[in-house]
Amino acid sequence: MTLSYWEIKSWFTNIDFTIVGSGIVGLSCALRLKDQFPKANILILEKGMLPQGASTKNAGFACFGSLSEILDDLKSHSEEEVFNLVKKRVNGLQLLKETLGERAINYQNYGGYELFLNDDDLFEACLSKQVDINRLLQPIFKKDVFSMKPNSFHFKKVKEHYIFNPFEGQIDTGKMMEALLQKAQSKGIKILNNITVEGFSEAVDSVKIKTNSVEFSTSKLCIATNGFATQLIKEDVKPARAQVLITKPIDNLHIKGTFHLDKGFYYFRNIDNRILLGGGRNLDFKGEETTDFAQTYIIQNKLESILKTVILPEIPFEIEQRWSGIMGVGKLKNTIVKSLGNHVYCGVKLGGMGIAIGSLVGKELAQLIAYHD
Repeated sequence: MTLSYWEIKSWFTNIDFTIVGSGIVGLSCALRLKDQFPKANILILEKGMLPQGASTKNAGFACFGSLSEILDDLKSHSEEEVFNLVKKRVNGLQLLKETLGERAINYQNYGGYELFLNDDDLFEACLSKQVDINRLLQPIFKKDVFSMKPNSFHFKKVKEHYIFNPFEGQIDTGKMMEALLQKAQSKGIKILNNITVEGFSEAVDSVKIKTNSVEFSTSKLCIATNGFATQLIKEDVKPARAQVLITKPIDNLHIKGTFHLDKGFYYFRNIDNRILLGGGRNLDFKGEETTDFAQTYIIQNKLESILKTVILPEIPFEIEQRWSGIMGVGKLKNTIVKSLGNHVYCGVKLGGMGIAIGSLVGKELAQLIAYHD
């Protein structure tokens, strides 16, 4: 496609900051840059019709982690690192709410529940560490986070008690992204969809960007593509597909809150009187290390089985939709926010916690760029 003089002049000339990826990190970064540089010409490039990675393809959990997940993190991270991980997630969620307002994202503080299968000894392990973890997190929340509650939702094949966290919440991620997009556009930030960045090269005072439809130069380039990052840069981040399904509306669905099951590998919630259920990556870690948005029989079959036998054992349901999102993960749960050259930066590897930390990673990325400007 050949662009006109007017198109090149209006969209691809005198670009101060180009951001690749219009998800929560890319948009948050753009908004922060606009605050710091009000006259800056900011362009966001998105390869999908909508933000394509995980920002609108997740379960909408406004969470910082279940007790078993925190215990698992302590196997590969120090107590100080785990404390800082949780603190960053909490601060990121607060920043998201401050940026958009709770109503705009339909934030609901219904709490989070961790369920344990009857044949799982993880429940006892979690109970034995509950006091220690509450003590570790006390400086953040000023009270105990985890407590035990009876199984009042009548789930089957799970232990009679679950571990409750009153600080967890849920949002509507479609509304979140809609609000972020509207806010960015209202500030004059340009967003172009269906445009794929194929490569870039640094010059002395600029970066040349090659896309599937146009080549142009920008003063600064920011990579915010998370699970797709290795298509452009060499960093320690791998794609991780998360498969999800949702039922048709169910009458008198009294389930309320966010729920984790089987070490957090499965998660579900009530949204619009439907059950949204995702997970199963542990059934095929290697196979789910992909940027392909397809679904697989082994995982979808397992999700349906959990619906039938655990969540809705006596309630008829129909599945209405299935989809996948692509996260960015690594061996450790640290995000990668760094300079990759004189004019190139990245903010990637959110580890499945994009809602919690995406706003903060975007802010950190903008601050890094401003520092080097």
